[in-house]
Amino acid sequence: MTQITRLFDFPYHQLEKHDLKEALVTKYNGAWIATSTREYITKANAVSRALLRMGVKKDDKIAVISSSNRTEWNIMDIGILQTGAQNVPIYPTISEDDYQYILNHSESKYCFVSDTEVLAKVNQIRANVPSLEKVFCFDQIEGCEHWETLLTLGKDDSNQADVEQIKSTIHTDDLATIIYTSGTTGKPKGVMLSHKNIVANVLGSAPRIPFEEGKSRALSFLPICHIYERMILYIYQYYGVSVYFAESIDKLVDNLKEAQPNVITAVPRLLEKVYDRIYAKGTELTGIKKKLFFWAIDLGLKYEPDGKNGFWYEFQLSIARKLIFSKWKEGLGGKLELMVSGSAALQPRLARVFAAAEIYVMEGYGLTETSPVIAVNDRRNGGFKIGTVGRVIENVEVKIAEDGEILCKGPNIMMGYYKDPEKTAEVLQGGYFHTGDIGVIDNEGFLKITDRKKEMFKTSGGKYIAPQLLENAMKQSRFIEQIMVIGDGEKMPGAFIQPNFEFVKEWARLHHINIGSTHKEIANNADVIKRIDEEVEALNKKFGNWEQIKRFELTPEIWSIDGGELTPTLKLKRKIVMEKYRDLYQKIYGNS
Repeated sequence: MTQITRLFDFPYHQLEKHDLKEALVTKYNGAWIATSTREYITKANAVSRALLRMGVKKDDKIAVISSSNRTEWNIMDIGILQTGAQNVPIYPTISEDDYQYILNHSESKYCFVSDTEVLAKVNQIRANVPSLEKVFCFDQIEGCEHWETLLTLGKDDSNQADVEQIKSTIHTDDLATIIYTSGTTGKPKGVMLSHKNIVANVLGSAPRIPFEEGKSRALSFLPICHIYERMILYIYQYYGVSVYFAESIDKLVDNLKEAQPNVITAVPRLLEKVYDRIYAKGTELTGIKKKLFFWAIDLGLKYEPDGKNGFWYEFQLSIARKLIFSKWKEGLGGKLELMVSGSAALQPRLARVFAAAEIYVMEGYGLTETSPVIAVNDRRNGGFKIGTVGRVIENVEVKIAEDGEILCKGPNIMMGYYKDPEKTAEVLQGGYFHTGDIGVIDNEGFLKITDRKKEMFKTSGGKYIAPQLLENAMKQSRFIEQIMVIGDGEKMPGAFIQPNFEFVKEWARLHHINIGSTHKEIANNADVIKRIDEEVEALNKKFGNWEQIKRFELTPEIWSIDGGELTPTLKLKRKIVMEKYRDLYQKIYGNS
């Protein structure tokens, strides 16, 4: 059996163990087209041969920018890595300036793009990137060379021996990829990850995921340019999981029904939207059906793993699963059993209600710099604890510093930031990576994240405020979609709140309240403000008096990646939000 020490070993491992007919499946022109494991490797080798003929050498950088996950991305990934070059994935949604910065900083030689939109952005800045020799497209686009020209160029296998020779020189400690973090401030940082970093993380995380090897199916839609989804795709290859690639977030529900996956990865924001959609359908029911629906939800919100609620609860739950929750599963394809959640804190109510519906959400934690997983829940063997990110995975060591910061050591820790030894030295100290997150490990070994170290602040009274703790609590309200806690140096915490406009409209309709139709009218409506104030007051009770949000203002815009308020991984860009709502800040604090 192939020993896995480098990323390109995964497909060969899959070929030996499972040889799937449907290794990678993408939808083209309305039809799902499957690529077998064997075809995947054959095409990756053709790409490697072509790249060598195009003059690619060890340690060259090749950028890949795709708006959606697709088979071509994975073939290019293995094809690039086998030549000793590095794959530099780039977020499609970032600005042209950031495209230019990353392509120049990485000195990328070639760039592969998915579609006309991404190509237009690259073309805008191409003249300012001297290292870039050529751009190729995955879609057929006039005026841009199609990626399959590499398959044609590499069809002749007379230089396959050169590929094999280069592969034999690629060591597990060699650089595999540079991933530029979206960052909440400043220019993106290039995180250097070796083959060993990611392979160790795959092999350390794999035992936490209950797959039936060679028989499971996944739907992939989170951005593959992020290490989270990419590492998961290597796990799928390791376990012989057939991977279907969703067309887009908009078509996710349709794709779930078509692909019928057993597993997906998700972020809390998406789970919120799925839950909100299910909840909204429940409100439209009448009579006994409506009563049963809300009885099941109330029951679900009390869920505890491993039968801890006792026989009577489990008996009621079995009825709720049969009558109500089975329909949730049907709506998500019928076979979905597991969702792995990362990137941000998951609301405990979502973990409970989905687990009650037998769609288990396993929350995990990690960073790009840690390849990424540090800890993750496992619903087997008492490894699932709601409100935590699970136990630390095999081969990774975590300790909590005196100030509460999570420090991490292991083979998954990055090589450093590309061309930035100073920033590298800041985070790699004493043999440990300093995560910048604050957390605790409980007496059962479960890790709980409480805040970002850099985001904590003091009020003028000298009291520390942990904004994420407050924000995560407030987002339990279905009226609140986004919130940013403020008040550094002020006498009390305040907040900017972006209402969940869809839910607020539904609430107003049910209560026959006229709140207007535009976001601005809704944000300024006295009834809406009063209702959200009630939510804030109720949730404030969980906190000490000095921590409680005393005043807030509603924002009329939806916070988004495109709007600049959120990073591509949906984290708050606090400085930008603060600048954008300076006027609301003044309303909250005035000259206090």
